[in-house]
Amino acid sequence: MSGDEPADARADRAPDEQRGYDAGPRELSERAMYRLLTGLVVPRPIAWVSTRAPDGGANVAPHSYYNVVSSDPPVVHFTSVGVKDTLSNVRANGEFVINVVSADLLEAMNVTAADLPAGENELAWAGLETAPAATVSAPRVAAAKAHLECTVRGVLSVGNGHMVLGDVGHVHVAGEVVDGGRVDQAALRAVGRLSGSGYTIVDDVVERARPSWQDLRRPR
Repeated sequence: MSGDEPADARADRAPDEQRGYDAGPRELSERAMYRLLTGLVVPRPIAWVSTRAPDGGANVAPHSYYNVVSSDPPVVHFTSVGVKDTLSNVRANGEFVINVVSADLLEAMNVTAADLPAGENELAWAGLETAPAATVSAPRVAAAKAHLECTVRGVLSVGNGHMVLGDVGHVHVAGEVVDGGRVDQAALRAVGRLSGSGYTIVDDVVERARPSWQDLRRPR
């Protein structure tokens, strides 16, 4: 093997674009696998996580490896890829707030995704105000229409990912996005993550009632 060959000589893309991919992780580079996973597991909800640093400063950053673990008890999770300020803060004080990203906050959320120098504040650069949470020291993003206040249940590290499990201790949802006791998706217009620099907005909702066994057996 040539000394000039990169350490990771696995394929960075499909060997035959017409046929697509048919390979395992041992045959693909880390970058290729990342592109495949983030391009296929879509759309992904965004956890816009606000935390409180040990020095008292506020931090907010988006994480798109995010979902519900359980509704009873209410538990959610998000994953930090690498050790970032969000992960360091939740490990230090065990608290965080997930702020829901609506379409009107997409640009501000994107600003908070930037890798800023030490001492710079994402909230200030994004022009965001904070509001006190009801049960945790981490602040809410005031402009967000919904918030989940969480305490850390545990952190599971797998590879370069650190999954934070959070017990939801308080939920705030603005009245403008509530209809009949449910979240009005058309009013919320939540933002989802795609691959690369892509995002999607929940504007087109298709409803289908789940069929029962009896429904499936009826003649059509």
